Amino acid sequence: MSEDARRSRATEAFFGRRKGKPLREQQVGRMADLLPLRKVDLDQPAPARLETLFPVPVERLRLEIGFGGGEHLAHRARTSPETGFIGVEPFVNSMAKLLAVIETEGLPNIRVYDDDATQLLDWLPDACLDQIDLLYPDPWPKKRHWKRRFVSEVNLQRFHRVLKPGALFCFASDIDTYVNWTLIHCRDHGGFAWEARSSADWLTPYEGWPSTRYEAKARREGRSSAYLTFRKI
Repeated sequence: MSEDARRSRATEAFFGRRKGKPLREQQVGRMADLLPLRKVDLDQPAPARLETLFPVPVERLRLEIGFGGGEHLAHRARTSPETGFIGVEPFVNSMAKLLAVIETEGLPNIRVYDDDATQLLDWLPDACLDQIDLLYPDPWPKKRHWKRRFVSEVNLQRFHRVLKPGALFCFASDIDTYVNWTLIHCRDHGGFAWEARSSADWLTPYEGWPSTRYEAKARREGRSSAYLTFRKI
């Protein structure tokens, strides 16, 4: 395999459906009109100061990869107006849900990207983010599919490049094998320090955490969640 081919495989990290049920008329309208206004344009060079992506002053920058229905992202944007958020979600129906909230509430501190998160990560400048959130990512539970998990050697390299010194990578999951997978990959990378000092540190939800539908589903099915925090070193 050529170097270009290996690069392509390393970059294209999204696997799965991009669309579910047909969108309603209002959702189609938001995707056509509001999405282009909020979407990060990767055809343009990344600004030297990423804060300029937002129409309001922001002091911190935070990336959420795979925001699902957008409950967590919208909550954080409401409660942290001084933070600029970039949310990535390739699934059309999920993007449409978040756009409905943005239309209703405004939330000027949210920008979005509707394709593969690795494309955005490669576009971002070095040391620009204060935090990356990867919350309840697709666990790909079958062992033969584990290579599709977003936490990987190449993506941790991407995280490490775009995070500021001392910035955070936060990972939440209810799948034990993925939690262990993430701990091992971050340990082996060598550029991330796990912040936990006791079991309570990874069993307790993050401060200000809103319960999500994924978390509620896990609890109904008898699974507990882990909340891992790593600091870039």
